[in-house]
Amino acid sequence: MKIRVLVVDDHGIVRDGIRLLLQCEPDIEVIGEASDGDSAVKKTVELQPDVVVMDLGIPGMNGIEATRQLQKLCPSAKVVTLTVHDGDDYFFRSLNAGAAGYVLKGAASAEIPLAIRAVCRGEIYFPPSLGKRLVTEYLRRLRFGEEKDTYESLTTREREVLRLIAEGFTNQDIATKLTLSVSTIQTYRSRIMEKLNLRSRADLIKYAIRRGVIQLNL
Repeated sequence: MKIRVLVVDDHGIVRDGIRLLLQCEPDIEVIGEASDGDSAVKKTVELQPDVVVMDLGIPGMNGIEATRQLQKLCPSAKVVTLTVHDGDDYFFRSLNAGAAGYVLKGAASAEIPLAIRAVCRGEIYFPPSLGKRLVTEYLRRLRFGEEKDTYESLTTREREVLRLIAEGFTNQDIATKLTLSVSTIQTYRSRIMEKLNLRSRADLIKYAIRRGVIQLNL
């Protein structure tokens, strides 16, 4: 079964380019397009794609807000952010809104299908350069005593749950994998957040990347 994709960008030439690119992938099918945030939400609800490739700079409702709306109305759809912004801030704002992938428009064209497949596997996809910056900064802060490493305070099970959350799995997915109840997973998640002094899913993923809990897409 092919991965069904909706492409969202306000430039027709960009949408055409992505469509042509994905047409060469035997396991991916573009089922629709949208040029603004409102139509992106409407078409996602209507077409139920597996993945939405979402530009951040779309008119009306921007890409981050549209992503947030999609997570409420169509949580099964994975969002891959497509943007010119390579800063950490936009990356974590996208993750906090619910995106599972982040691809730069200046990157190699092969990254888009790679990101689509990765998020469908339940992984988080991001630019290798961003991952390297986060790890480098984390190591620098540890070296100079600016950040205390609290990873050792986690139990083996908590580390396992942390890894699965950071890889994009839902509480239900993790409960099924570990043969536990959803409420137990929620308890583990709360304990992890408390021990690591984290407040959101984006903070947790940022920590997991810096600490090397999840593998970088190099």
